[in-house]
Amino acid sequence: MLLIAGVALASACSRSGGQQAERRVNLSSCRVEGIEYQTLCGTYEVFEDRVAKQGRKVPLRVVVVPALAATAEPDPLVLLAGGPGQAATEVPVLKLVDRLHRNRDIVLVDQRGTGASNPLACHPDLVGEGLAAKFDDAYREDVFKKCLAGYDADPRLYTTPIAMDDLDEVRAALGYEKLNLWGISYGTRAALVYLRQHPEHVRTVVLDGVAPMGLYLPLDMPRDGQRALDMLFEHCAQDASCAKAFPELRSRVQAMVEQMGKAPVKVSVQHPLTGVPEEITLSRSAFLQMVFGQLYMPEIATLVPLMLDRATKGDWTPFVALSQGVSGGMSDAISHGMFFSVVCAEDAPFITDEAIDREAAGTWFGGQMVRNMLEPCKVWPRGTVPEGYRNPVVSSVPTLLLSGELDPVTPPSWGEEAKKTLSNSMHVVVPGVGHNTMVLGCVQALMADFVTKGSLEGLKPGCSTDLTRPPFFISFAGPVP
Repeated sequence: MLLIAGVALASACSRSGGQQAERRVNLSSCRVEGIEYQTLCGTYEVFEDRVAKQGRKVPLRVVVVPALAATAEPDPLVLLAGGPGQAATEVPVLKLVDRLHRNRDIVLVDQRGTGASNPLACHPDLVGEGLAAKFDDAYREDVFKKCLAGYDADPRLYTTPIAMDDLDEVRAALGYEKLNLWGISYGTRAALVYLRQHPEHVRTVVLDGVAPMGLYLPLDMPRDGQRALDMLFEHCAQDASCAKAFPELRSRVQAMVEQMGKAPVKVSVQHPLTGVPEEITLSRSAFLQMVFGQLYMPEIATLVPLMLDRATKGDWTPFVALSQGVSGGMSDAISHGMFFSVVCAEDAPFITDEAIDREAAGTWFGGQMVRNMLEPCKVWPRGTVPEGYRNPVVSSVPTLLLSGELDPVTPPSWGEEAKKTLSNSMHVVVPGVGHNTMVLGCVQALMADFVTKGSLEGLKPGCSTDLTRPPFFISFAGPVP
């Protein structure tokens, strides 16, 4: 089995003219959940402090899925995962790029602080304390201090610019001269940073859910989330069955939200997994933050009007069940410590109280949503970023920008902003989808065509403009046909 790895490495080295032996990554055959093809895994160590080049090292998990063709293209597709805090090797994406995998290696590298690359795990929920803790949005400083005390790491050194230099070192160690970057959500920021720091090693860029340097996490979330929520209410009102089933839904929910702002709601519900009755207290901010997460995927958002209707009538069971499924899945996939290492260094220093009030004005989510998410930065060690880091990335490398029409966190306006300084780019807005456009086969085909050609010339968006969000559920029996 090690012979297979050696052959793959020899092939990779020959593509770029060869690398010195000490620069190679030792790969061996392995099994990775969600990948059915021959896969090679290894670890590549980098200095945690890349400037000092001494002291603690970070073992980066590296996974290479060799191209299916006997003769592969020299430039692989490299996934940059979302979050911040998601591990590339834990994202089940291979089936989305099947066409590209035929002729190109797929490379997955867990960014420092995620997955198996010295993860900065820190679960903000109190484990074993039931539903009440899950829906309590109070800041728990002791939880974050405990996480920090348990790390064998300097959290200040887990920022995007440092991680992108890691990636370039891995690129060289694997013997690739150029990369095709595929960024998803926060991964689009990472891809842009790599593009700025190592432009000579980038062949193409695909950005899905574009987060340009002008987007500050979580400053713009109230405004962008309100847009998505307004669209949900509008689409329900325009749908005859939804409008009939949930009359005056927006005004009823608004009245409930305003009342929750005056006093939290105390409700009794059954735990969706155990069936045990529990008492929980829901604040306005906790309720709306859960709703925000439910808007990411239109397939889940199809249940939101029904859930909101039930909540206005005092039945909170659907809300709790839906929130548990969404927030649990998102939370478990993220290394929260790495999230704060990025946000507290790269975003928080640029966010003022005035900016929060300005961007949140007129939204249901309000500025409290932003302030709650930034509270851990009070104790989190803050790294530094290069001067001009938040300036737009300027490049002429072929770049495909993808935005979901219904996206609550990176709506199409951010793709338009990124396009302004990416002179060789195309922005495609996909109707009827949210924070992941690659769920559609037409988008997968578009990306495959683009990367294969290495050019935007002649590229035509393949998705129908008639696409709409999935039909709403008006009962738990199913959606309207």
